[in-house]
Amino acid sequence: MVWRGDGVWRATRTPLGPGTERICQAADGAVLVDAWGPGAEWLVNRAPYLLGALDDASGFRPEHRLLRDLHRGHPGLRICRSEAVWEAALGTIIEQRVVTAEAWTGWRLMVRALGERAPGPLPWLYLPPAPEVLLRTPYHAFHRFHVERSRAETVRRAASVANRLQETAAMPLDEGRRRLLAVPGLGPWSAARIALGALGDPDAVAVGDYHFPHMVSWALAGEPRGSDARMLELLEPYRGHRGRVIRLLLAGGISAPRYGPRRSLHDWSD
Repeated sequence: MVWRGDGVWRATRTPLGPGTERICQAADGAVLVDAWGPGAEWLVNRAPYLLGALDDASGFRPEHRLLRDLHRGHPGLRICRSEAVWEAALGTIIEQRVVTAEAWTGWRLMVRALGERAPGPLPWLYLPPAPEVLLRTPYHAFHRFHVERSRAETVRRAASVANRLQETAAMPLDEGRRRLLAVPGLGPWSAARIALGALGDPDAVAVGDYHFPHMVSWALAGEPRGSDARMLELLEPYRGHRGRVIRLLLAGGISAPRYGPRRSLHDWSD
């Protein structure tokens, strides 16, 4: 993905083949979409989903004052749905058990080494690696992407069932989450991350994250430190929209007070 003055450019693999889309907003507020490659038609047709057209927040009526203010102050916040399940799974696995900066560096190296140039006019825009490419990549080759054997094997397992993962886009959310969890190495944290971005799940909660329990406990109860259990307890009144609550807190820049050295490593149990 590339952000430029003429819009947001995104390269992805669709059921019809590779595609690139450029999304921009016109002066009258309309969203304009251009697309290239075999997947161009698919991308244009699915652009409303990517932009959150399927998101329904009508049942979300927060009583907590902070959430009411954030909901009112971010009227355009939507839970989007990319339907790029395999790519979301790949990116999520790369982020497991490492700091964000290291994960992003590894992702960039992997895309440039194992991906391919995306359709369209931008020569520096690359597609994420195809599942079949990663399946034939030995685990030791992942070391140059800052990915150790455990995550490399999870990547290869996910690649071997990439088509099954993609089928979750057509399933009810509960069934889709169960299928994601059936892949060894994709635990609750990973399944929630994939479901939120690729499936547009407004209830996805990343249990096992280092920061979210503290953020939720501080925002909703004034407690500077929290656990997964406490986070879920506080989010329970918003079931169906728990992921939306977390998105609102993030959009509002809410964070718990920091004690001790700054830490950005997640405590994932995947």
